[in-house]
Amino acid sequence: MRPAHLPRQRPPEARLLVVDGTGAMRETRREGLIRHLRPGDVLVANDAATLPASLSGVHVRTGARIEVRLAGRRTLDTRRVNEWTAVVFGAGDYRTRTEDRPPPPRLRAGDRLALGPLVATVFGLEGHPRLVTLYVAGTPDDIWRGIAAHGRPIQYAHVRGPLALWDVWTRIAARPVAFEPPAAGFVLDWRLLGALRARGIRFVTLTHAAGISSTGDPALDGRLPLDEPYHVPERTTRVIARTRARGGHVIALGTTVTRALEHAALEDGGLRAGEGLATRRIGPAFELRIVDAVVSGVHEPGESHYELLRAFADAGVLMRMSEALEAGGFRTHEFGDSVMIERRRAESLAKPA
Repeated sequence: MRPAHLPRQRPPEARLLVVDGTGAMRETRREGLIRHLRPGDVLVANDAATLPASLSGVHVRTGARIEVRLAGRRTLDTRRVNEWTAVVFGAGDYRTRTEDRPPPPRLRAGDRLALGPLVATVFGLEGHPRLVTLYVAGTPDDIWRGIAAHGRPIQYAHVRGPLALWDVWTRIAARPVAFEPPAAGFVLDWRLLGALRARGIRFVTLTHAAGISSTGDPALDGRLPLDEPYHVPERTTRVIARTRARGGHVIALGTTVTRALEHAALEDGGLRAGEGLATRRIGPAFELRIVDAVVSGVHEPGESHYELLRAFADAGVLMRMSEALEAGGFRTHEFGDSVMIERRRAESLAKPA
C-alpha cells in the first residue's frame, strides 16, 4: 500500500474494497458505495468539524521550541475549553515523520507553555513523556480565538504541502470538536446524499470527537484511541430503531461512528440518545450490537483503527483483505481509498440490489 499524499477528498480514481460477511471481496470505485447499500438501510456519519489542533510554541522554563497537538477533551461543550489532553513534541513540524520527531523537554506539573496568543499550564502527567493534561488560561472566546488564529490542522509527513482547514472538513462539518478529520466522511457530497434519498436509504448523523491517529511512539500509540466524547441525537436513535425493526442494516461511515454507536448501545439492543464518553475499545472480542457494516479508510495492521475492524471480520479475512489492498496498490491514510466491511454472518450486505 502507498500513502495518499495529496489532500483531495473525492478524487475520481478513489477505490473501494468491499468485504462481505462471508469474507468474499470485490473491488469497485468508491463513488459506487451506494450500490452496496439497500433500500431500507441507514447510513450514519460523523458531523464533527476538525479543529486546527496543532499549536507551535515555547516551553517557558527551558526556552525550547515545542509543538502541542491537542488530543482530547471529556465533553463536547464548546464553553468548557480550559482543560485538554495533549501530545507534546520537541522542535519541528509535520515535515518530519512523526516517529522521528524529538521528544519535548522533560515536562513537569506547573510548566507553562506559550502557544502564540495562548498560555497553557501542565497540571497532569499522564504516564508518558509526551502525554499531558493542560489548563489553557482565558475565557472560552479567548481560547477559541487563539486556536483559530494560531492553530493549524494536525498533519503527517505523507501529505507534502501544508493543509488548510477546509481540507480536513467534511461536507457536513458542524461543531468544531474533532482533533483529526472523521475522514471516512470525505466520501460524502451533495450528489451522494441526494442519491441515498432517491434509493430509499436513510441518512443520519451523530457527533464524535475523533482523536489523533498516531503519536509516533509505539507505547503511546498502544493507548489509542483515548476517551472520546460523543452525542447521538434523538432523531438518529429513532431512525436506527425503525431501520432495524424493518430488517434494514446500519452502516457506520467511519470508525468513530462505530465507536459512538456501540458505546451508546443498551443491553436490550436499543440505543441511548444524548452525550456520552466513549471509553471502551472495540476489537476482536467485542460483540457488536448496533452496526452491521463499517466504511473506513485503508488502515494497516497494528493501527488503532485496524484493531476496530477486527470486530467485523476474523484475522484470516483481514489478512486476505490487507494482501488484496497491498497487491492492488490501494492508498492509505485520510485522503486515500476505502474499505467496506460487513460483520461476519451468512447474509451479505455487499451484494448489490
